[in-house]
Amino acid sequence: MPGIASDMPSAWAERSLPDADAAATATDWWQSFSSAELSVLIAAALGTNPDLAIAVERVRQAEAQVRIAGASLFPQLSFGAGTSRRETRPEGGDSSRSDGSSAAFVASYEVDLWGRNAAGLRSAEASLRGSRYELDAVRLTLVSGVASAYFQVLSLRGRLAIARENLVIAERVFSVVETRVRNGAASALDLASQRTAVLAQRASIPPLELQERQTLFALAVLLGRPPEGFDAGRTGEIGTAGSTVAVNLTDLAVPRVAPGLPADLLTRRPDLASAEAQLGAANANVAAARAALLPAIQLTGSSGLASNVLLNFLNAPTATWALGATLAQTIFDGGRLRSQVDVAASRERELIEGYRKSILAALADVESALAAGSRTADQELLQEQVVEQARLALRLAEIRYREGVDDLLTILVAQRALFQAEDQLAQVRLSRLQASIDLFKALGGGWSMTETPGQPSQD
Repeated sequence: MPGIASDMPSAWAERSLPDADAAATATDWWQSFSSAELSVLIAAALGTNPDLAIAVERVRQAEAQVRIAGASLFPQLSFGAGTSRRETRPEGGDSSRSDGSSAAFVASYEVDLWGRNAAGLRSAEASLRGSRYELDAVRLTLVSGVASAYFQVLSLRGRLAIARENLVIAERVFSVVETRVRNGAASALDLASQRTAVLAQRASIPPLELQERQTLFALAVLLGRPPEGFDAGRTGEIGTAGSTVAVNLTDLAVPRVAPGLPADLLTRRPDLASAEAQLGAANANVAAARAALLPAIQLTGSSGLASNVLLNFLNAPTATWALGATLAQTIFDGGRLRSQVDVAASRERELIEGYRKSILAALADVESALAAGSRTADQELLQEQVVEQARLALRLAEIRYREGVDDLLTILVAQRALFQAEDQLAQVRLSRLQASIDLFKALGGGWSMTETPGQPSQD
């Protein structure tokens, strides 16, 4: 829509990272994360995901609708044959019998003088384009969902490792406190306090295990597989020497994406292309509804043979043919046809507003992803420093407690600070990766309207 496109901003409000190197037009954008297992999972999802299969069938249905609409532009030809025997017996008279057979070709054609049938075909073709764009949008959503779920699994496993490591630290400190209590250098209150810290750390593990299992099950559903026996992210990528490397979020690359210009979204996003195609279909429906107000012209013709013998056209058959033309115009229908025009026109205006809303949402998606990418990058650097200082603080607190300089409260505070800092760092890393996924998705995932939309394979 030219009026809507002219309102597009000339530049993004949020600046991309200065060293952005990943092209937003890459169709295999997930390769930028440098994860071989992610590529395997995405390939599996593209082959077995139910939502994608449903979208493919909708494209096939739209293709059939185009063929149905196109058939109205051509004549219809039919053949009919029949035979009959009739016997009558008047009251008080002799019976009489008559036989007959007939066969005829009948042709009919609606003259599309006002373009109603052609408009119906245009509407069906626009709906087909929209269905293909929706298929591409489903594919993009699926790939983004698989990447997001996979990263969440890795993040939760990393947070579990942090929680278990901090449990080991808490138990180690508990052993020191227990030794000091036996030697009379610490009180039973110190022992109870540290035991509470150990139990609290242990209690933080089951909720993370539950989230990890639930996210893994969700990933299995995206791949079209039952959750039972499914696993991912345990061994990781195969190295050059054939050995497996443990996977965690720190092994993944974080791509820095160059977003291009805002106006590019109109040809990059399949959901916007689908909304535009639906608008085209609505415009054609308005034309068809207006044409329905005008007279319809129907041409008919038939040619055949008739015989007075059962199942026999060789005994002096009679040839028949007929031509006809019909002009039909609705005189009064209670305003039905006029109301259909109003409905179609209102639907078109509704879709115009929906298209405009989709563009605004697309712009907001990119801006949000750009903002999240830059902010989480800064936050990760700062959080790494927080973790480093928290580890130093806990190490010094343990030394000072063993020497009797500080009380147990100092260690408890240091333990809690370290766990929270490490857990927060894992979440920030996930947020940064998620921001990259969101940006690729917001920019269309390498899709372009200039490409020929992928058609489903024919059985």
